[in-house]
Amino acid sequence: MYSFSDRVESVSISGIREVFEAAGEDAINLGLGQPDFPAPAHARDAAVEAIQAGEADAYTENKGMMSLREAIAAKHQRDQNITVNPDEIIATAGGSEALHIVMEAHIDPGDEVLVPDPGFVSYDALTRLAGGTPVPVPLRDDLTLDPAAIEERITADTAAFVVNSPGNPTGAVSSQTDIREFARIADEYDVFCISDEVYEYTVFDGEFHSPLAFADRDNVVVVNSASKLYSMTGWRLGWVLGSTSRVERMLRVHQYTQACAAAPSQFAAEAALTGPQDVITEMTDSFERRRDLIVDGLTDIGLEVPTPRGAFYCMPKVPDGFVMECLERGVIIVPGDAFGANGSGYARLSYATDEESLREALDIMQQAYTAVS
Repeated sequence: MYSFSDRVESVSISGIREVFEAAGEDAINLGLGQPDFPAPAHARDAAVEAIQAGEADAYTENKGMMSLREAIAAKHQRDQNITVNPDEIIATAGGSEALHIVMEAHIDPGDEVLVPDPGFVSYDALTRLAGGTPVPVPLRDDLTLDPAAIEERITADTAAFVVNSPGNPTGAVSSQTDIREFARIADEYDVFCISDEVYEYTVFDGEFHSPLAFADRDNVVVVNSASKLYSMTGWRLGWVLGSTSRVERMLRVHQYTQACAAAPSQFAAEAALTGPQDVITEMTDSFERRRDLIVDGLTDIGLEVPTPRGAFYCMPKVPDGFVMECLERGVIIVPGDAFGANGSGYARLSYATDEESLREALDIMQQAYTAVS
């Protein structure tokens, strides 16, 4: 009889997918973490032109086209005033592959990775698939990650910790003070920080800050993606950047699992990065309006909602039975414990949908709340 690896048996299908499969076809989907904007026209055009010219038919360099990596480096200089060598960047098949090669290149069996709880589902799963042990770190009441909570959980077995700001599933944005503390912890304890920055552009209150700006370059690896920055989730184009030694090890994983990111997507992402950036303001302004609509609506229902300062998620506290009642009435939301044990008693809502649907969903959630209260 055949068997499966202990590593793959240690993970399961995401609870998010289970909710989607249980929903009706006409349900209002507030569970999907995907912007509802089209990809920038100039990005799509660049891919089409490359395909028609026969420029996207072959493999690119394993790290990705130099012109794309130069555009990524220029983006970090422009947006964060951080100088990045294009040779210290790998273009990947989305942010998910970037996270995967980070874990595979750095985590050994028995190594611990400190992950936010509640936090993005891939942190736990990819740590386990690499043979490591995820260590959940509870969040503050405002759903931000506390550097002190990271520091007190560091042991001799700790290999890395994850920072995700703006955060999924919480929408929380770490302050500059906290980001500086994460950088200090990485440097002081020689434990590397994985900074997941895929929601970098979607900040409503305050500013985005990266640990890379404050830590020794060798102690931070940054994951980012065109998916959320430019509403290009289906293009599957992300990147990872770090020190030369870290990138060289991650490249060993990347070249045997992916070879290179898809060439058409590389052309599209390069155009998105170097072309007009007005789509960013358009999306951020729209998400902020929707944030206000959903937070005000949930508060009126009677739910306690930490106000998200970024991304396009909110995470209210909900009564028992609320998630299933919403699902049965035609609104998809995700139970908080899909993102970790500390998410129990919460639900994640994505407001990356049109305002009319959000208003309809709020009416239904009011009915669901009344039914379970």
